[in-house]
Amino acid sequence: MAVHPIDYRYGSEEMRRIWDEKNKLQKLLDVEAALARAHARVGNIPEESARVISERANTNWVKLERVKEIEAEIHHDIMAVVKALSEVCGEHGKYVHLGATSNDIIDTANALLIKESLDIVLRDLEELRSILKNLAREHKYTVCIGRTHGQHAVPTTYGMKFAIWLDEIQRHIDRIEQAKERLLVGQMSGAVGTMASFGEKGLEIQRLVMEDLGLKPVRISNQIIQRDVYAELIMILALIASTLDKIALEIRNLQRTEILEVSEPFGKKQVGSSTMPHKRNPIRSEKVSGLARVLYSNVIPALLNNPLWHERDLTNSSVERVILPESFILLDEMLKSMKKVLSGLEFFPENIERNLYMTHNLVMAEPLMLKLTEKGMGRQEAHELVRQIAMRAFYEKRDLIEVAKESEEVRRFLSDEDLESLKPENYIGLAPQIVENIIAHIEEKEQK
Repeated sequence: MAVHPIDYRYGSEEMRRIWDEKNKLQKLLDVEAALARAHARVGNIPEESARVISERANTNWVKLERVKEIEAEIHHDIMAVVKALSEVCGEHGKYVHLGATSNDIIDTANALLIKESLDIVLRDLEELRSILKNLAREHKYTVCIGRTHGQHAVPTTYGMKFAIWLDEIQRHIDRIEQAKERLLVGQMSGAVGTMASFGEKGLEIQRLVMEDLGLKPVRISNQIIQRDVYAELIMILALIASTLDKIALEIRNLQRTEILEVSEPFGKKQVGSSTMPHKRNPIRSEKVSGLARVLYSNVIPALLNNPLWHERDLTNSSVERVILPESFILLDEMLKSMKKVLSGLEFFPENIERNLYMTHNLVMAEPLMLKLTEKGMGRQEAHELVRQIAMRAFYEKRDLIEVAKESEEVRRFLSDEDLESLKPENYIGLAPQIVENIIAHIEEKEQK
């Protein structure tokens, strides 16, 4: 019976399969098999035993049901795996788990699960990067009103909005690639990390196991890989979630009825409300913002898992059973939802223009002030003069430029031509060039 929504509602089948009980068991068996092969290579066990253990360390031989049955009797998850694998290996079973402690198997298997999961996250980030790059290029000249504090500020472009998000997505890709060296590590160091159970060949055994599994060996362990590593992972996932939340929040605001500059796609048969047939709710963006809250909340337990008693205790284990699959699967859902939203984003040009001119050119106050200073008026004097003109235009509900034309002080410095040149479309600065610079930076990254 499914209980948690990650079992049936959120995340792709591909990501859920990674964290499925059966695949997790397979990863534990993969580590046990690699350990047996390493022992054989250094001469600790017969090669035939390593071959049999390797051949039978899979879920066709070691059944999940049998592992659970043993665990119910002995109340130890890894020893249940060891016993189940030993059973199917016959006389060779006596070499299973030789010298290892539980977290040698758990932490190394986790690294394999994390590696597979990060591959999916990176793929989605790269696809999202491509979507945003195309949007930034397509809309680098789409002038719209910029907003600060929820109020109209000065003009910007939609290209700038998309380029901001594009650059941030690239930073997440960079973070993951840079963190892999720290995240994708395994251990085979025995109780309290001294390798005493492996003897003088401990470092070689650990190296061989990790080389076999495509991981790097941890430099030092005290029976567990230190949980600052897992905390970094969860914080990176939460950071990615915060960017998706940022994008979703902006789209939700821009889709408000009073603004309606853009809208997430709405299917022909999609229902917006059970009682209001006209509704076009931004449900995907709202879901992204909602799920982000769960990922944020997983950062605290990940941080709390780092300080443990002495060489280790078990307080981190139960937490990680929850936060690792949950964080990856929910982020997977968020990434795929955001790809759908951005790839089908609907624009309303007439509303973009309407909102740009909604304040009757009040948003041209800054360029008016700068134009006055350019012609010789002091900056502070110009600021106060334009402030007074702007307040008058606001309360009289008149166009800022028209009110400015009536000011004798303005007329001493500016001509009709000067004033009429002050249009929102003319005040986007270097926005197109900035967008092109970001796109060039991204394309350089893509080629590496």
